Amino acid sequence: MQSSPSEELDGLVVKLDDLRYQYGGPNVPPETPHVFIYFITVENRSERAVQLLGRKWIIKGEEGETLVVEGDKIVGEEPELQPGERFSYNSFHIGSCNAEAWGSFHGRDQFGNKIHCLIPPFEMKIPPMA
Repeated sequence: MQSSPSEELDGLVVKLDDLRYQYGGPNVPPETPHVFIYFITVENRSERAVQLLGRKWIIKGEEGETLVVEGDKIVGEEPELQPGERFSYNSFHIGSCNAEAWGSFHGRDQFGNKIHCLIPPFEMKIPPMA
């Protein structure tokens, strides 16, 4: 059985609201002390209700190493968004010192069609010392 393709839903928009850097902490492994905390909003500007079911992140380090993180749910949730609604959350990445991240969220629209929206690229860079 062949799987139906996913449609990039025009009007489903992802925005990076904020990106923060933290060095170390009580739950941060000493061998990877760089923590990037990102705040994301997904806004449904389309005319269809959607449910987001999962995500795929690609993180490319400055030395060319690539990490792909895929999975069900978004921070443990499967948000349903009616037209005009938003879903905001924050999460984090521990690891690469300087990297670029991008990806996609995927789900279904109100008619059962597979949909996705792209997460625009953003840089996770260690800030210069003050």
